[in-house]
Amino acid sequence: MTHPLLRVTRPGWPSNLLAVAAGAITTLALAPYDIWPLALLAVGFFYAGLRELSPRQALGRGWCFGFGLFGAGTSWIYYSIHNFGGASVLLAGFLMLIFTAAIAWFFALPAWIWARWLRRNEAPLADALAFAALWVGQEAFRGWFLTGFPWLYSGYSQLNGPLAGLAPVGGMWLISFTLALTAALIWNAPRLIRTGRKGFIAAGVVLLAGPWIAGIALKEHAWTSPAGPALSVAAIQGNIEQSMKWDPAQLNAQLALYRDMSFSSKRVDLLIWPETAVPVLKESAEGYLTMMGNFAAERKTALITGVPIRQEVRHERRFFNGITVVGEGDGTYLKQKLVPFGEYVPLQDVLRGLIAFFDLPMSDFARGPADQAMLQAKGYQIAPFICYEVVYPEFAASLAARSDLLLTISNDTWFGKSIGPLQHLQMAQMRALEAGRWMIRATNNGVTGLINPFGQITAQIPQFERGILYGEVVPMHNLTPYLEWRSWPLIIVCVLLFGWALIASRMAKTV
Repeated sequence: MTHPLLRVTRPGWPSNLLAVAAGAITTLALAPYDIWPLALLAVGFFYAGLRELSPRQALGRGWCFGFGLFGAGTSWIYYSIHNFGGASVLLAGFLMLIFTAAIAWFFALPAWIWARWLRRNEAPLADALAFAALWVGQEAFRGWFLTGFPWLYSGYSQLNGPLAGLAPVGGMWLISFTLALTAALIWNAPRLIRTGRKGFIAAGVVLLAGPWIAGIALKEHAWTSPAGPALSVAAIQGNIEQSMKWDPAQLNAQLALYRDMSFSSKRVDLLIWPETAVPVLKESAEGYLTMMGNFAAERKTALITGVPIRQEVRHERRFFNGITVVGEGDGTYLKQKLVPFGEYVPLQDVLRGLIAFFDLPMSDFARGPADQAMLQAKGYQIAPFICYEVVYPEFAASLAARSDLLLTISNDTWFGKSIGPLQHLQMAQMRALEAGRWMIRATNNGVTGLINPFGQITAQIPQFERGILYGEVVPMHNLTPYLEWRSWPLIIVCVLLFGWALIASRMAKTV
């Protein structure tokens, strides 16, 4: 009699529904739920569900998994489209459905590739290794294609889990690789044991247990060390409603709010305002920023704020989402990784004007250059990330490697009381852990917080509250292995595993 678990991994709609559910439960492994074993379970069902399928059937199975994952994990997009995009409930639901159906192909295509060229059911150990490489490959691809959507990566589930110690070694990617390898090895364990080949069994045990032992052993290891004394920080959370943020009638009130909260704050080394805290072009706020710069300089403080910036590029005026430093610091940064539809509109000649969602305020930003200098404050290098940028592991690592501190400013008001802002916070925590550096996170409506080099929040202001967060951060030097080598060691391993699987699969078909 066939085991029920094996029956549901075969072709047919019951198995496809299970794939939808498996994708959806991944959300519970991430913030704010953090039930990390569910990530392992979800990846395992994805792997097992492709064992007996043709390439065409695997295409559908992978799409179902992706539809469940993104449908549950990015439900916050509906809130933004409906509440701030001017779309009705039906239209917002339809757009969310189209979005989810489209990005589900990020799992459909790898599933097809797996069934078509890489799967080796007769070689359980090699099969597990190739699947782990494919899993990391699909995560990397969807973080790159069409500027990328690097959200809901399985590795984030381990921020507080046993594998957290691997993040400074190989980044979030190494954790994802380990989760996929573990899931596949657990599923293949009975077949591996039945081979009776002691060498393969021993190798399987090492591959299964080794990364988890290493992750636990390295969890409290300090890869970096202080570059100087602690710096005092004050981060202001204005909690300004999104409906008011770009209202010209509210401009003076917003500027006065940040001015008055800063005037009343304690003397600190770093005073941080969130993304677009100054909701007017920098050139139009020069007098205000000069006044705040003088205030900061008198206190020997570096004031860092988000502000939109207009510059001339090739005889054309372009707008940028930016950060600038006044007082005891220097530098301006222009955002490089833009949010689709939020900061730029793909196919804007077609989409603009259809609904209010495609004409949101400040949705015509340009991308900043790649060769920008770090921000300077109190003699230290600060790596800046504006909102969405902090979710790109490789991009963040490239800036972090040149810095002593990390800073991310954001405005997550777009996503209300959904799980989106908390997922965003979790990714920022992972960046601090990967880099072995302190991170300051200043947001309009939360969560504003200070994150230590182990990815843990040491101080925070809850969401939807106005306040000033006080604390200390320590500039750090030295590089973690991940900042030193980035993903290249894992990329080489994955390429070798792909090549091995392709050659072995072709040889098996010719025999």
